[in-house]
Amino acid sequence: MPDARASHRKPISVLRGFLNTEASGGILLMAAAALAIAIANSPAAGAYDTVFHSYLGPMSVLHWINDGLMAVFFFLVGLEIKRELVDGSLSTAADRRIPFIAAAAGMAVPAAIYVGVVGLSSPLVHGWAIPAATDIAFAIGVLALLGKRAPASLKLFLTTVAIVDDMGAVAIIAIAYSSGLNLVALAAAGTILLLMFGMNRSDEKRLWPYIFLSLALWVAMFLSGVHATVAGVLAALAIPLERSPGTPDDMHSPLHRLEHGLQPWVAFLIVPLFGFANAGVPLGGVGLEEIFSPLPLAIAIALFVGKQVGVFAIVWLAVAAGFGQRPARVSWAQLYGVSILCGIGFTMSLFIGGLAFSDASNLAAVKVGVLGGSALSAVAGYAVLWFAGAGRAAARKPASV
Repeated sequence: MPDARASHRKPISVLRGFLNTEASGGILLMAAAALAIAIANSPAAGAYDTVFHSYLGPMSVLHWINDGLMAVFFFLVGLEIKRELVDGSLSTAADRRIPFIAAAAGMAVPAAIYVGVVGLSSPLVHGWAIPAATDIAFAIGVLALLGKRAPASLKLFLTTVAIVDDMGAVAIIAIAYSSGLNLVALAAAGTILLLMFGMNRSDEKRLWPYIFLSLALWVAMFLSGVHATVAGVLAALAIPLERSPGTPDDMHSPLHRLEHGLQPWVAFLIVPLFGFANAGVPLGGVGLEEIFSPLPLAIAIALFVGKQVGVFAIVWLAVAAGFGQRPARVSWAQLYGVSILCGIGFTMSLFIGGLAFSDASNLAAVKVGVLGGSALSAVAGYAVLWFAGAGRAAARKPASV
């Protein structure tokens, strides 16, 4: 007879309980990016460009996607961050050690490599944060292609590091890519956020007041000069997370309902649409001179080399020093493979690239560098994990007699 309590158990985290959905969204993102590149290099390129640069009200279609829909993506990121910090894989100091230092080194080393390639005095230095972020959907999508060769603990490690990575990316966007602050609008945003936390403290569980105030916060943040997508993360932190007796999560909790309701829309619509709108780069005039020019070269090297060196080296040093433990049932070869996958910076790197540069030539160079570095990281990481997984499977197989 099935356990009656089992039917009431809910996954602790969307990123763990819905890993298959996340992986499917990552594969869809790959397809959307490939389609965008194909269209941008076809006779339909003009129509592609016209659609995304046409205006709907005060902003272009591309602007609505990057500033509007991506705020929903960041809202989901904020919900996941809060869940993991309160009730998930980042809820204790011991749990946070390895992911935090891995994410920090995985952001710092690529940024340093980027600056070293373009030069500290170059105007391109403003793009230092482009290779600092990891695209979790894309990376999980690659892991999904490996099937059982990638153990669940490896997927959880990648997910946890990517969540901490997202925290850093949001902080970078708020601090480094905000300008011309409107103090009145910023004060209004602060007041709205305080009101939302006040609703949380007063045990307000209805969703519509939080949704209404989240939209108001987005408008205030947009007018303040701080990038509007930051409003998504801040609003998410004010959403109540509740626990039921004997279970880690209450399915009626506002955070639970929003997270599970938004996740499919973000994974299957918003992120692929962002990829489709931003990945289209004409390759007809791209030769070796363009590929090896400072901007795309710096991004590609920083993503492919910087990420794997930063993540793997710091984890190895931390484990050797007794500061933390290697994920269970994960070999060093598998950990190295997933460190390479952290160099897939697609969504966040393109997003930050759009904040760092506004001219068409630099934006095209950013896309070439991001696509090149991410593709190298995906292929190399997949290959390392494939052979590492094959080796472990062979070691477990009983010898024939």
